[in-house]
Amino acid sequence: MSVLVDSSVWIAYFRGSDSGQALDTLLEENLVVTNDLILTELEPALRMRRQRKLINLLRVIRRPPISVDWDDLIRMQVTCLRNGIYKIGVPDLIIAQHAIHNGLQLMSLDRHFSRMARHLPLTLLPMYPHVA
Repeated sequence: MSVLVDSSVWIAYFRGSDSGQALDTLLEENLVVTNDLILTELEPALRMRRQRKLINLLRVIRRPPISVDWDDLIRMQVTCLRNGIYKIGVPDLIIAQHAIHNGLQLMSLDRHFSRMARHLPLTLLPMYPHVA
């Protein structure tokens, strides 16, 4: 199964963090996918640091297109709110929806995704203690 890697993991990876090292195996096995939203979160800082090689490497990773279903996003947000999960931004809802609609596992260091996965059909890569 392919894995959609959230920007939080990429940032940890670029910083050489232990929590980002699990990404190496996925990259070697060509299991990583990204999307334009995640690239939009990462690329400005990389451009400011003149990290052209990293940008080019990120851009060759497979990117299934994002097709936003706005009504579904509203339902997802209502589900989150009903379950006490507040302050989930639209970008993270789109990332979750993208993973769900494309049958992707999501790899993230953001705890709110693990809370969302308890109530939505979101599959997380179980690599961190807080990811259920």
